[in-house]
Amino acid sequence: MKKTILLLSISIVLIAFVTSRGERDAAFSADKYGPSGNENNSKGFKKIKIGSQTWILSNLNVFTFKNGDSIPEAQTAEAWEKAGKEGKPAWCYYDNDPANGEKTGKLYNWFAVTDPRGLAPKGWHVPSDKDWTVLEENLGEFGGTKMKSTTGWKNNGNGTNASGFNGMPGGARNNRGSFYSLGSFGYWWTATELYSSIAWTRYLSTNYGNVYRNFDQKGFGFSVRLIKN
Repeated sequence: MKKTILLLSISIVLIAFVTSRGERDAAFSADKYGPSGNENNSKGFKKIKIGSQTWILSNLNVFTFKNGDSIPEAQTAEAWEKAGKEGKPAWCYYDNDPANGEKTGKLYNWFAVTDPRGLAPKGWHVPSDKDWTVLEENLGEFGGTKMKSTTGWKNNGNGTNASGFNGMPGGARNNRGSFYSLGSFGYWWTATELYSSIAWTRYLSTNYGNVYRNFDQKGFGFSVRLIKN
């Protein structure tokens, strides 16, 4: 009986050692726990490790700040434009259709991204421009192809998702409230301001395999990913 227990214990230790070693040696490793949802806490997130960084595995889909306050939903073009002009936070579903939210998450303006009440739960933050640059360097050539999901992109523009990032073409909303590019582009905010009305962004395109750095007006609506502190 003692020998059986001893052998079982050794087997468990060896399995744990091999597993941890494999995770350290892997360039990309996923740790999925629970569905992503509207509760603003990390327990609802799936996550992926890419190089030294840990990202959430899907676009953000919360409607409250970290302190529990509601983020205003702007369904009409007028409400969306007004929030941007007044520098107030807002979110929406693409085409105001919750079915799109289930696939690609919510779109947020930059004022929601940087609101002092916190869009990210404790232990996480909206990535800076530098954080995105580190990700791009980790992925190397054709990083966009490695980030794009294997389904959902128009014109045969699907990626390999070799990184596990699972970048979806969630489209965007401009500062006047018009929606565009669902299925063709995925846009993500950084938390880094360029000018008083403009912030740095990243986007993926159905037609190309790179990650593109751009800047856009803060009243636009883009997807958001979070990165672990």
